[in-house]
Amino acid sequence: MSRVIGAMILLLIVASCGGGSGSPPRNLDNACSIIKQRPEYLKAFRATERKWGVPMHVQMATIYQESRFRSDARTPHRFALGVIPLGRQSSAYGYSQALDGTWDDYRKSAARRGAKRNRIKDATDFMGWYMNQTRERNGVSLYDARNQYLAYHDGHTGFARGTYRSKPWLIRIAGQVQARANMYQTQLATCRQARR
Repeated sequence: MSRVIGAMILLLIVASCGGGSGSPPRNLDNACSIIKQRPEYLKAFRATERKWGVPMHVQMATIYQESRFRSDARTPHRFALGVIPLGRQSSAYGYSQALDGTWDDYRKSAARRGAKRNRIKDATDFMGWYMNQTRERNGVSLYDARNQYLAYHDGHTGFARGTYRSKPWLIRIAGQVQARANMYQTQLATCRQARR
C-alpha cells in the first residue's frame, strides 16, 4: 500500500513540474536560454533557416508572439451574453497558431501530410513556407520581422490591401515582434549553442 501511495506522490510531483508537451521553456526573453533548454527547437530553427531562408530570430519572435512557445496554444473561447459558449475565436492552434485552412494548404503544397501544428519542426517549416510566400507575393524581406508579422496576421491579400493600417493595435504588436527579433538576433550572436 505504501508503495502505491509513494508512486502516486512521485507521479504528482513529476506532473507538477510543468514538463508536459505544451509547457514553454523558461525565460522567454533570452534566446540562448530557450535553445539551451530545448535543443530540438534549435534543430528546427536551423532546418527552416537552411530550407526557407527565414532567420532564426524572425522565427523565434513570431512564435513568441503567436504562442509564447506553447505547443498546444489555442485562441480563447467566445461567449454570448458573457455566459453562453460560442466556441473558440478561430481555429488557430499550436506554436505557429496556423488556421485549419492555411495548415491544410501548407500540408498539400509542401508535401507534408503528416505535419502537426504542435510539433516544433513542423511549425517552423510552416512559417518558412508562409513567409516565403509573403516574400514572393508582397516583396517582404525574410529579415523584416515587422512586415512579415503583419502579413502573417492579416494574410497575403489583406497585407497587400493594407488592412493592417486600420488596426493600430496590430501595428504596435508588429513593432514589438521586430524589437524582439532584434533582441533575439543580438543574443543568438553571443550564445555558444547557436554557433555553427
